[in-house]
Amino acid sequence: MRTRDYPSAATPAPPARCLRPARPARCFVPLALASLARQVAPLALAAMLAVLAAGCSSAPSRPSPPPVAAVPARLHPPPADPYASNEVLMRAIGLVGTPYRYGGNTPEGGFDCSGLVGYVFQDAAARALPRSTAGLVAMRAPAVGTLELEPGDLVFFSPGGGKASHIGIFVGEGRFVHAPSTGGTVRLDRLDAAYWRGSFVAARRVLF
Repeated sequence: MRTRDYPSAATPAPPARCLRPARPARCFVPLALASLARQVAPLALAAMLAVLAAGCSSAPSRPSPPPVAAVPARLHPPPADPYASNEVLMRAIGLVGTPYRYGGNTPEGGFDCSGLVGYVFQDAAARALPRSTAGLVAMRAPAVGTLELEPGDLVFFSPGGGKASHIGIFVGEGRFVHAPSTGGTVRLDRLDAAYWRGSFVAARRVLF
C-alpha cells in the first residue's frame, strides 16, 4: 500500500477641513482634549493589538489527524526467531528504492505496503502472510509493545485515524521499511518521526 471571504474595507471618508471665512483655515484642539487623547491612545493601541493577537490565534489551520490510542511499552510477546528475523531484515533493506505500485508484490513490478510485507516474508522466511492490509491487521499474531520491538516485527499505522491502513517491517534502531505512497519508492523511515509516531497503532510478531 501507503489532507475565505473577507469583508471589503469601507471607503475612507475625506479628511475633515476647518474653514473660517476671513482667514486661512486653522484647527484648534482644546488642551484638555489633547491631553485626554494622549492618555487614551496607548490604551486603544493595546486593545487593537489584543484583538489582532486573538485573530491570529484563532486563524484556520490544517486539521490534525485524530489521536490514536497509545501502544503499551511492554506486552511480553514470545522471543523473536533471531535467524528468521535477520533474514527478513536484510531482505527488506535490500528492497529500499524499489518503486511503489498499487497492487504490486514483486521487485520487478513494484510494491504497495502489504505486497512488500508478503513478498519479504515469503522470500526470506518462507512465511505466507495475508495479501491485504486488512488481512494482516486481522491476523492472529502476538502484539508487541513499543519497547519490545525486534527486527521482523510488523508495525501498523492509521494515517487518517480509525483502523490501521498502512503497514511496514521494523528493522531495528527505531527504523522500519515500507512502501508509502504512489509516486514514491520503498524506503526507510523512523518510528519516532512526528508523522509516524502520531499514526502508529500497533505492532505484531510473526517470527517466533
